[in-house]
Amino acid sequence: MRDWLSHRVVSSPDDPALVRAEDGEVWTYADLDRLVAETAERLAAHGVGEGDHLGVLMPSSVGTVGLVHAAMRLGATFVPLGDRLTPRELAERAAAADVSTLVCAEATEGDAVGAVDALGAVDALDADGVAAPSSGSGPVPILSVDDPDDGSVTALHGIGPEPIDPPRWDPDDRLCLLFTSGTTGDPKAVELTAGNVYSSAIASAFRLGIDPDDRWLVSLSLHHMGGLAPIYRSTLYGTTVVLRSGFDPGGTADDVDRYDVTGVSLVPTMLTRALDRRGTLADSLRAVLLGGAPAPDALIERCRDYSIPVYPTYGMTEAASQIATATPDQAHDRLGTVGRPLFGTDVTVVDGDGSPVEPGETGEIVVSGPTISPGYYGDPEATAVAFGEHGLHTGDIGRVDEDGYLYVLNRVDDRIITGGENVEPGEVAAVLRDHPDVADAAVVGLDDEVWGERVAALIEVPQRPGVSAGGVGGSDDPAAASVDGERDGGVDVEAPGASDGEGSVGEDRVGGDIDDDTDDTGDEGSDPGGSTGGRTDERTDGSTAGKADGQTDERTGERVEGAADTIEGVVGIDDAEVISFARDRLAGFKLPRTIAYTDELPRTVSGTIDRGAVREALIEHGFAPADPDSGFDEAGFRPADPVSARTPGTDNGDGDTGDPGNDDPGSTHGDIEDGGDDGSANGPTGDTDGTASTDGEPSESHGS
Repeated sequence: MRDWLSHRVVSSPDDPALVRAEDGEVWTYADLDRLVAETAERLAAHGVGEGDHLGVLMPSSVGTVGLVHAAMRLGATFVPLGDRLTPRELAERAAAADVSTLVCAEATEGDAVGAVDALGAVDALDADGVAAPSSGSGPVPILSVDDPDDGSVTALHGIGPEPIDPPRWDPDDRLCLLFTSGTTGDPKAVELTAGNVYSSAIASAFRLGIDPDDRWLVSLSLHHMGGLAPIYRSTLYGTTVVLRSGFDPGGTADDVDRYDVTGVSLVPTMLTRALDRRGTLADSLRAVLLGGAPAPDALIERCRDYSIPVYPTYGMTEAASQIATATPDQAHDRLGTVGRPLFGTDVTVVDGDGSPVEPGETGEIVVSGPTISPGYYGDPEATAVAFGEHGLHTGDIGRVDEDGYLYVLNRVDDRIITGGENVEPGEVAAVLRDHPDVADAAVVGLDDEVWGERVAALIEVPQRPGVSAGGVGGSDDPAAASVDGERDGGVDVEAPGASDGEGSVGEDRVGGDIDDDTDDTGDEGSDPGGSTGGRTDERTDGSTAGKADGQTDERTGERVEGAADTIEGVVGIDDAEVISFARDRLAGFKLPRTIAYTDELPRTVSGTIDRGAVREALIEHGFAPADPDSGFDEAGFRPADPVSARTPGTDNGDGDTGDPGNDDPGSTHGDIEDGGDDGSANGPTGDTDGTASTDGEPSESHGS
């Protein structure tokens, strides 16, 4: 078939396709089709065509939606990139995905230029997370939907459109590439075919149902499956997307009421904040797809008390969103379940040898079916590792009960899921080790009541002659003190379950594809940096967090060497400078929010890091580091005024509902909304598109 929008516009041209939440402007399917047609033709004039990989570095906006459909109309693969990433990280992803053209907006132009410049030095990460030499491919052209400032950037609307002959799509054709850490750690480009996304839309409809008047609110980033899936699905269903540029607790709750929203995808933290801000949600809702992280029992009970139809879901990017979804009744009657698998999806729980276990027994969750990705683009090794006899190994531990209900327990590995975003400890540790005053570092996740987990680092520093020891050290700047101003003794960051070494179930898997872009600037305390619950515990007994030298690690059975002196008597370094150093090399959500110093990392006799002892040390002595650049940046976009502003269904007098778009895609595409800080709560793995799972980056886990 052709691109899905071209079929939809024939079936229901005057039905509303898109509502911009910020001002209520409406685009019918005919309006959207005109915008997409011109965008596609202008891209074609710049050389974009069938088989190309179109990189898009833009926040959620009408222009971004237009690019999603324009790529499909051209037969190109859509490659969305997160606008919270650094140029280095963007370059790595662009190289891995073989991006042939990169589209940006005014506010992302600098990062786009920096990423393309970096492509000259890096091609991708090697197995150790180190930048490998470039393959030498030519420069990637950059197009801007706005008037560019940099001479290397070309305006998309700078030349006239070129007629195209839209290609036909087969089920196995590559529709999009979304980044996730997959089951092997480093960022991987997940291939999703037209057949994967189409099958996911059908299966989700069977579970959630469809009404012709459905309106799905999207406040999640479009570079995650949780935000992108509703864009594709609504076109297949003929329903309406209400698009918000970024998550805001009160604004999102108000949108539900203002626009008679019937469905929304959220992560638990986002839903909790919306309820805290407004008390409840409008009764127009018939489905709240809750993914990206495990839903607390208290939240499920709260939703029942307020008659909020919540559907806990488990999904991942590699599954094009949802894998299993529980109905509201199932969620309440069987607390903790994510329901039964969706139609066409098979879930097998296997033991360490890959053999299926009996119902009720725990093991790794393996999934197969028409929604499952064929693999990771350009990485046959990672694909081979991830797939086995029974399908895709998710890396999640869970069980299926006698009645077929799935329960997701935790991650197989030590990946950190913070606010729905995947963080690889090895990547963060490698950056910290590059600092001249850091000898070594171990990075783990600590439980966090707001973000699920937060990044924590135990930093090994060499002892310097002539400097007196001061216990758990930090910078000399008083601002670096713990929450109550005390430096030594650290911050008591222990949350329920923190000491058992288990982090919350991750974005990629258990919560599916939801991008928790909850770092809205209007919500106090939304920054996970240094979030310790405001509690401090002054340790006066001189206790250390590590195991005593010669003790046995209960998990591995190995003796622990050197753990007794893990913290006591260690002089720290300038943590503000360390965090500033890391901020230049890592996205904000990857920065350590709790740190502690040691003169020797705890290791087993075999030389491996004792991660349990690391966690104990951080729980006992960790503190919030000083961060001169803390806080989340706003996207800084201003919405462009559509040509025809009117209310839904208004006739312009000529029998046409009007074209809200401009004939010049420079303005229609430059329609970037203010605030879409797409890396925040516009930012978990779970597809919460209401129709999709809630993924974030590959394997998203509670999503959709």
